[in-house]
Amino acid sequence: MAPAWDRAKRALISKLCIRIPARQRALEDAPPPPPSAAAAPPAHAVPGERLKSPSVSARRLPSSGSRGTKKVCAICLGGMKTGGQALFTAECSHEFHFHCISSNVNHGNYICPVCRAEWKEIPFQGTQPADNSYGRARVSPANWLQDDGQMSVVRRLSHGYSGNLQEQLAAFRTPEASIFNDDESIDLQPETADEHNAVTGSVEIKTFSEFPAIEQSVRRQVFAILIHLKAPKSLDSVSSRAPLDLVTVLDVSGSMSGTKLGLLKRAMSFVIQTLGPNDRLSVIAFSSTAQRLFPLRRMTLTGRQQALQAISSLVASGGTNIAEGLKKGSKVVEDRRLKNPVCSIILLSDGQDTHTFLTSGGAELNYSMLVPPSILPGAGHHVQIHTFGFGTDHDSAAMHAIAETSNGTFSFIDAEGSIQDGFAQCMGGLLSVVVKDLRLCIECIDEGVSLTSIKSGSYASQVGGNERSGSVDIGDLYADEERGFLITLHVPAAHGQTVLIKPRCTYLDAITMENIQLHGEEVTIQRTAFRVDCKMSPEVEREWHRIQTTEDMSAARSAAEDGSFAQAVSILEGRRRILELHAAHSSDSQFSALIKELREMQDRVESQQRYEESGRAYMLSGLSSHSWQRATARGDSTELTTLMHTYQTPSMVDMLQRSQTLLPSVVEMMHRSPTVAPPKSFSGHLPTSRHFA
Repeated sequence: MAPAWDRAKRALISKLCIRIPARQRALEDAPPPPPSAAAAPPAHAVPGERLKSPSVSARRLPSSGSRGTKKVCAICLGGMKTGGQALFTAECSHEFHFHCISSNVNHGNYICPVCRAEWKEIPFQGTQPADNSYGRARVSPANWLQDDGQMSVVRRLSHGYSGNLQEQLAAFRTPEASIFNDDESIDLQPETADEHNAVTGSVEIKTFSEFPAIEQSVRRQVFAILIHLKAPKSLDSVSSRAPLDLVTVLDVSGSMSGTKLGLLKRAMSFVIQTLGPNDRLSVIAFSSTAQRLFPLRRMTLTGRQQALQAISSLVASGGTNIAEGLKKGSKVVEDRRLKNPVCSIILLSDGQDTHTFLTSGGAELNYSMLVPPSILPGAGHHVQIHTFGFGTDHDSAAMHAIAETSNGTFSFIDAEGSIQDGFAQCMGGLLSVVVKDLRLCIECIDEGVSLTSIKSGSYASQVGGNERSGSVDIGDLYADEERGFLITLHVPAAHGQTVLIKPRCTYLDAITMENIQLHGEEVTIQRTAFRVDCKMSPEVEREWHRIQTTEDMSAARSAAEDGSFAQAVSILEGRRRILELHAAHSSDSQFSALIKELREMQDRVESQQRYEESGRAYMLSGLSSHSWQRATARGDSTELTTLMHTYQTPSMVDMLQRSQTLLPSVVEMMHRSPTVAPPKSFSGHLPTSRHFA
């Protein structure tokens, strides 16, 4: 019976608080003095401070020291007792746990969660003497604590408090410094490197010639060779992988309110839980301006709790300033005192930058200017930016350009329940980096053999001036990740056999940071005195089809941008029919995946409305995936596990499976969260094809 009575009293208190007139909310909160002492100021009063009479809410609601009434925090609904957690009493008389309301205020919420009164005095910006008899902290706008000041707050708030208050205060954001060199120290075990080096292996180099032999009297102007690279296998142990510095730049503009923000919080919670104690995370939230929620912090148990608290307090409001968000994210990367071997930025936005390009005047927009120069390829702090366009109103051209400029990938999330899966796939890669700064070098061997082209997609490549050598800058590889580069040669007439090329690789082991040089075998072909009918290598043929498909996707996108949607459909349909002919005589799964992708693109580009809603984003995400040969998210979570699975690594698949086992919890979250409403079509499970308006 007692619990039911407590719930009834709690509901009554909540209603009374909400009905208090606004003009009475601004009264100062102070426990009413005893009648005999009404004329005397309390011992803790600040000199010169005007004493105000108790508000209506203070008269109706007993003070925290009263008996018979159980006060609750309106944010966490937890009880507030003397000798428990530190409390904060607002000027509108409502009382909260100090750590609950401070986290709320930390993210720009300066209104009371109960009565919506606007506060002039907020937590974190200074202190007045605390009411030790009640365990409260009154906070004024002046002089935010620093060092000794913060410790004095710890001493004043710790009266009657048995918990680790210092640990709670460590979670609070201090004022933003001009230099972000407050990253948490890195703690790596030296024995990890030896263990890793013994079991990881090295990059594997394989080559496939277009034909095994050609006639000795024939001179080939275009002879193709596929150079295939595969990274070492992944290890299951967290301690035997390269630790990550991750900066997430999150859009919390007004359009992210409601379900979107709730799903973003859930996805970020998943990211936080997947990070290990040696990984570090920093979160940037941006709307009209950008704010660093906390510096690079190790994801220990305490670090995770603090990060989750910061994420849970996010609110959506304002415009969209992508440039400012990236500027602050890049500053976190630049100003690090210490560096983990792997570093990346994840950017998510559901809208268009409403600040940077306001005065474009119809000119073609240079979206690459959104990326700070300090983190561009070739700069001292280069870092990849993996972008996620959320919903149907985001600027896919801008997000794709940001990713492309930084050598990152662009993913498109158009279904409500798929953002966590998109993040999960990306994290599966970032948490399995085994190779850094990989560079492929190609050297022609026999006289007369020359290198004419390198089909490298978005990877920077070059052919030497004498056409006798070339290179491709590949960068990082995830565990088990594969890359294929098709090169073409001029092959002269010759007798016997011709030694064409010799490939080699240089890279850094991501754990030991040891320089590795790897030499592949020489590629030779036989020269016959008579004509031979050889079948083209299936590996080379498959790569040719992949390259030509990517080129047709790009051509179809250009046609759609010009408004020629019928032409775009025709280009995609023509390529799809060619692939279907080859698929009929091949069991290669890549043909089936490409056919499915082309069919989906064709459907999304059939009209201007479809193209602007999702076709542009879908095509750009596909082009990003093929040009980098790396998995991206396109559409909903079902497509993540079926579409272009040849780019997915085992670590990505494993992380996706972990994410998708949590999908039932999304339904539960949408029911219980006051900021996340279930979709109108909700019927017990999340829809996988519903698009955001």
